[in-house]
Amino acid sequence: MIIRRIESRIEQRRKRVGAYARVSTDKAEQEESFETQCRYYETFIRNNPQWDYVRVYADTGKSGTSVNKRVGFQQMLEDARKGKVDIIYCKSISRFARNVADAQRYARELKGLGVEVRFEREVLSTFDSSADIIFNILAAVAQEESRSISENTKWAYQKNAEKGIR
Repeated sequence: MIIRRIESRIEQRRKRVGAYARVSTDKAEQEESFETQCRYYETFIRNNPQWDYVRVYADTGKSGTSVNKRVGFQQMLEDARKGKVDIIYCKSISRFARNVADAQRYARELKGLGVEVRFEREVLSTFDSSADIIFNILAAVAQEESRSISENTKWAYQKNAEKGIR
């Protein structure tokens, strides 16, 4: 019996991997968190020999309730649309978006482009269809958390104003 090895015609190319990081304020305590996220993802990606590092897309001092003013997020989408990235890591769904409609829209768009988004805190991947319901629930939780923080902040400002405190 002669055994011949048949070479696969499927190219085993390295994955092009990036990450998305965001903090919502420019406060000093969040600046450290932001820098830590960026350093962590760059090191994490570069240390995997099967990946090519793309970049860390990042926004600082930007709310997650809308993608309109998030330049890093917009650049990530543009690069995905141009086929420059295969996988995007994100610390959590709330870093990706704090608006259910945006979270769903952009997760679906990226998936449709063949780009997987991996959310580390929730241990979820947009390529795992069984995680869709969990993703939607957690996106709603992130949206509600943002709304609650906003309401609490407005209430505190109002109470301080009533007391004459700036």
